[in-house]
Amino acid sequence: MYTRRNFSLRDMLLWTRHDILAFLIIATLPVVLYENLEMRWLHLPWLPIALVGTAVAFIIGFQNNASYGRTWEARKIWGGITNASRSWAMTVRDFVTNQFTDNPVSEAELQTIHRELVHRHVAWLTALRYAMRQPRTWEDFLSKKSNREWWEAIGVREQTMPIHDEIKAFMPEAECSLLAAKANLPAQILAIQSKRLRELRERGLIEDFRHMELQGMLTNLIDLQGRSERIKNFPYPRQYATLNKYFLWIFVVLLPFGVMHEFSKIGEDIVAEFPTMGPSFVWLSIPFTVIVCWVFHTMERIGRVTENPFEGSANDVPISSMSRGMEIDMRQILDEDPASIPEPIGPIHDTLM
Repeated sequence: MYTRRNFSLRDMLLWTRHDILAFLIIATLPVVLYENLEMRWLHLPWLPIALVGTAVAFIIGFQNNASYGRTWEARKIWGGITNASRSWAMTVRDFVTNQFTDNPVSEAELQTIHRELVHRHVAWLTALRYAMRQPRTWEDFLSKKSNREWWEAIGVREQTMPIHDEIKAFMPEAECSLLAAKANLPAQILAIQSKRLRELRERGLIEDFRHMELQGMLTNLIDLQGRSERIKNFPYPRQYATLNKYFLWIFVVLLPFGVMHEFSKIGEDIVAEFPTMGPSFVWLSIPFTVIVCWVFHTMERIGRVTENPFEGSANDVPISSMSRGMEIDMRQILDEDPASIPEPIGPIHDTLM
């Protein structure tokens, strides 16, 4: 999925509101103990906390760079699928002809064959996007309440509609029955496509060179599918992801013990000029601590929701709308009846699926 507009500060605060509440509690408790119960010993030197914060910043930066790289690679792969799909429709239309056959078929039958090959390709796109949306054990997007709220409001198409209900619109019932017992549906659909090309070659509707070109296109699709599966099935290394989270929360818990003492010293320095504000200045450490924790935690959380580009978050590659766009392009290349061609998938709450 992909947001069409900027992620505003309001959206960000709403998305992280539960985290902000936790930071507020973590920041307030030490100050209450320090100020109200007069536990003046309850503080830590700032230097080691700053060193931990520096290390956390480097780790989060590394995670975000790696996560963005995974998302960008996924987007390039699906961009390649888009180009290959359009090429497939044009090549099928112009290569499957009566030019080299001894037993020509009618123009209506040729159009039926073109439509069959293109619609089967749409079935492959459908099966591939369903495969990419299947959850993995390391994908934790729905573990956050705010993520679940968004997910339920938007509705991920692949999680609400059975795959076979969508595929059967593009493939014969006999072929759909064959797929029922298969594990990797996209690969099996390409295998059926390859078998069909061989049959057309035997009938002379495709000569050797054109058959090789079409087979080469199927090989390219297999390669693109494998690259997409690699992104899906090999996660961001879990040792980095786990340690990032632990190191971040160590920093978040330690931070108020250093910040409040620094604000307390500032209050002591200004008490002569501001006798009312000085003794209470330590309480200003609470919003400062919350802001710093929020910045670090939100950066880390952005990296986590970006590392799996097919998981179902607002920052995913919009493979559902991309697949629909490819379907529309290919069916229009075949000059199908406009009334039979579906509409593009529009954004829901400014988000493309």
